[in-house]
Amino acid sequence: MNQLDQLKAFTTVVADTGNFKQLAQFAPRDATTNPSLILKAVQQPDYAPLLAETVAAHRGEALDAIVDEVLVRFGLEILKVVPGRVSTEVDARLSFDTAATIARAHRLIGLYERAGIGRERVLIKVAATWEGIQAAAALEREGIRCNLTLLFAFCQAVACGDAGVQLISPFVGRIYDWYKKQAGAAWDEAARAGANDPGVESVERIYQHYKHFGIRTEVMGASFRNVGQITALAGCDLLTISPELLSTLQASEAPLQRRLDPAAARAAALPEVHYDEAAFRFALNEDAMATEKLAEGIRAFAADAAKLDAMIRTLQS
Repeated sequence: MNQLDQLKAFTTVVADTGNFKQLAQFAPRDATTNPSLILKAVQQPDYAPLLAETVAAHRGEALDAIVDEVLVRFGLEILKVVPGRVSTEVDARLSFDTAATIARAHRLIGLYERAGIGRERVLIKVAATWEGIQAAAALEREGIRCNLTLLFAFCQAVACGDAGVQLISPFVGRIYDWYKKQAGAAWDEAARAGANDPGVESVERIYQHYKHFGIRTEVMGASFRNVGQITALAGCDLLTISPELLSTLQASEAPLQRRLDPAAARAAALPEVHYDEAAFRFALNEDAMATEKLAEGIRAFAADAAKLDAMIRTLQS
């Protein structure tokens, strides 16, 4: 079997793309999107008409409402291809506003439900700020499942587990990027590869914590830079992978072994830990990598959301 098929034997494979026409060849169960992926897709000739058509159908409505119509339209197309769930992201500019995040999530779910899609097939993506985690906790109590994204710190994962969120997306590649940049010329790629990759280590620690303490939140590794990071996390609940890396896995028949094991995690000796708001904020502040990458990620997603806004305004004029 190729590596992609081997990986599917013990990990749910998710496609990380807004390009729904690419999905079928990889047969993922789920798919994830984000503002940057949607922006990239709508600039391609294959998808520009979908944007124009959606904007025309909702001319005169508020800009943020049209944006949500576009996001859900992509989600609906994705759900025609994948048998499982699609993740649709709340505007990153609401990352520090719990009430606004909840309101936007309600609108997104409402659009899916009016299109005949049950909420069990949708994950609302929310940045793993303290405010985002509280919004997700409230949404989960209503039966709206959430995917907490831009997750870099252990304290974020613990708080998400305590909040009962459905799924988290720790960002492997962006953690790797930070440590590699910090090390500069001293970085040893071979020594920090595979299980020693700092992004891989972060996800493994979260996975062990969740499985050891029986936390039901799913762990989905995300943001991969190379196949080695993926294979080092074989056995993780889910992995969301770009089409480029899915193709690389599909083209290789090298043997692949399970690396993360729930039984081993349950047998480990781990301390129990929880965070209230003050402790969470302090722990996040103490983690320079997580603080910087969370802020950077929110800024980047917000910038791409603004670019999508501008495209829609142009089409309305």
